[in-house]
Amino acid sequence: MLVFTEQNLAYLATPKTGSTAIEAALRPHADIILRGRRKHMPAQRFRRKMLPFLDSAFGVRPETVATIREPISQIRSWYKYRARAFKAGSPYSTQGLSFDQFVLDLIAEDPPQHALIGSQLAFLSDRTGALVVDHLFAYEHQPVFLDFLEERIGPPITLPRKNVSPPIEAPLSEKVEAQLRAARTDEFSLHNKVVAAKGHLVAGN
Repeated sequence: MLVFTEQNLAYLATPKTGSTAIEAALRPHADIILRGRRKHMPAQRFRRKMLPFLDSAFGVRPETVATIREPISQIRSWYKYRARAFKAGSPYSTQGLSFDQFVLDLIAEDPPQHALIGSQLAFLSDRTGALVVDHLFAYEHQPVFLDFLEERIGPPITLPRKNVSPPIEAPLSEKVEAQLRAARTDEFSLHNKVVAAKGHLVAGN
């Protein structure tokens, strides 16, 4: 997470949406940088905890900006990351596991540890499912997002290749995809809404 006090903007790093590359490009311009476990602070926690602090300490209440990725693509990125980042035998590893099984584990009533990845909807919304990000961009409409950042922050932004998923085959069957879409209808709907808004959804619209 990055906060730009002069520009009155806070970037919230939705997991598996290119946040490592975005933060690498924007870090030199940020006044506050949260790393490690706090890097991916959800929007509701930011609103509840960070906004009052920033207001009290610096007299700012920055607008929030984040991205959302097509849900299957985002979940597939998690699957590939956990196949690479964790050794076989780790409870978080997806090595030797099909993508179909990973998705079924994800939407199970009691997901195993390797499928505990949260959801973009939960990251971006409050407990009622209402969006609590001021500017939400579609990951797939990157030029729109970069134009917004350049307008607000200033310099041309070039994203480096960071934390790219390994080239692992991860097909998803139609049957399991249908189950995923039924289980995460609201997340798919939110992504579709952002895409329909030409890649930039403003809160309240």
